[in-house]
Amino acid sequence: MEATEIRKLAALEDTHWWYRERRALLARALRRLAADGRPPGAALDIGAAGGGNTRVLRAHGWRPVALEYSADGAAIAIERGLPVIRADARQLPLPSASLDLVVAFDILEHFDEDHLAAAEIRRTLRPGGTALIAVPCDMRLWSAHDVAVGHVRRYDRAGLAALMEKAGLVVDELWSWNVLLRPVAAWRRRRSTGSDLDDLPGLVNLGLRAVITAERYLPVRAMPGVSLMLRAHRPATDGAGPVRS
Repeated sequence: MEATEIRKLAALEDTHWWYRERRALLARALRRLAADGRPPGAALDIGAAGGGNTRVLRAHGWRPVALEYSADGAAIAIERGLPVIRADARQLPLPSASLDLVVAFDILEHFDEDHLAAAEIRRTLRPGGTALIAVPCDMRLWSAHDVAVGHVRRYDRAGLAALMEKAGLVVDELWSWNVLLRPVAAWRRRRSTGSDLDDLPGLVNLGLRAVITAERYLPVRAMPGVSLMLRAHRPATDGAGPVRS
């Protein structure tokens, strides 16, 4: 992602409906891990940009590190008092089996070699550790927005699940997100000429936030959306070595 997009993201993420709800999804996943008897431990937020999700991890008791490739994103996270590593997700500078949780929201779609990033997630997770993944879905939604933000692809369910399984992870859940607003997104993307990361008028932002919040309580997770969310884990009984493709 270009430096201008990262700066724009960092400026918007505390108020924009999309980023607010994505952080709420992460918080809900963390509460579920706690309810399942998984105490907070060492966590990595891959592609952290300004560290919005890293702050959610910290607020829930995890010991997170923000991993960001760009100098701008890393600088913003440092300004916010977060521990930061500048590195490529395809070559994580962390020991094998050293993490309890890896979060990679809207990262894998930026790599031609997404399998390398997936393998690194598996390698750095401790046996039994959890991965939380988000990616844009459905190539029918491909637009100038994807080009502007540096996407290589959009995923379907089968492709995302296969990617994780080939890396040596077990998929626990796979569901759609941003389902109710998919028609709006499709309409806008057909007319887009660049990134749709915009500072929206207050009433528009509030209305979209209400719609995406309502989605939490509706049985729509199996329907087509704009994004896919996935929870997976590294098997508790597997070895410590990397999975080779």
